[in-house]
This record gives sequence, structure tokens and C-alpha cells, in this order.
Amino acid sequence: MKQQAFVHRNLPRLLLQAREAVMTHTRPSLREHGLSDQQWRVLRVLGEHANSKDGAEGVETGRVAREAFLLGPSLTGVLTRMERDGLIERSRCSQDARRTVVRATPLGLSKVAKLSEAIEAHYAWMESELGKQKLAQLYQLLDAVIQLETSPMDEAMEEME
Repeated sequence: MKQQAFVHRNLPRLLLQAREAVMTHTRPSLREHGLSDQQWRVLRVLGEHANSKDGAEGVETGRVAREAFLLGPSLTGVLTRMERDGLIERSRCSQDARRTVVRATPLGLSKVAKLSEAIEAHYAWMESELGKQKLAQLYQLLDAVIQLETSPMDEAMEEME
């Protein structure tokens, strides 16, 4: 039986390679601040929500898991270490005591502020190398792929929360 040749390049592998290439520049800064990739993703999510009306009380752990792309069991371990290190606080949700919310502590937010400078500098370098238009196009294409591959059921579930 003849094996069919692939016509298209391996998009998932290319996306992973691109992620790893970008993270090669980010990881040294994370390590300087004692953070793993996963811990940074959690802090970034919490930092993005810190000044919003819905993030003032904290962000529900399910939302953190989705936005940081961490599975529940992994998130639990990451949050435990981050709480131990004074980066986050966990508490019960005031509207639903069955849910847990997470918020970054002042130490966690200070790491977000410091790291955002280095990360934004790297993005500025990427923009200068690729050009503003190409970087904007990359963002638009990635958003379009995400939208294309996201099922209406996924979107409905997110809107319900």
C-alpha cells in the first residue's frame, strides 16, 4: 500500500517551533526572577486582569487554566508553589463558595511589571526586524487560525462563565 505524501507543511510543529524560538529569548528573564514558563503564564493572566473590574476580586481558577493553557491538575501544582513563594493568593469566590479565585500579590505584580519591560523590549525588537505591518499581519493570521479552529461550542461554554 502506497503511503500518501503530505502536501502541506506541518503547521502544529511550525507553531511549536515558533513558540520555542520566542521563548528562547524570554526564558532567561523568567529564570532570573525564579519563574517557570507555567508560573509566568499564570502571572501574565493575573496581571492582565489585575486592573479590570472583574479581576479586582481575583480570577476564577478555571479561567486561569484556560487563559494560561494549563490543565487543572498542573495548575493546582503551579498555584501551590506560587502561593508558597508569595506570588499569588487563593480564596473562595464571593458569589459561589464552591469556586476558587486567584490574585497576584504585590510581589507577583512586581514581577509582572519587571518582566513586561524585558518582554515588550523583545517584541519591539521583533517589530523592528519584521516590520510593524508584518508583525500585525502575523497577529491577525494567528487570530484567524484560532477563530477558524475554535468550535461554536467552545465559544458558548466560555460565554456562559
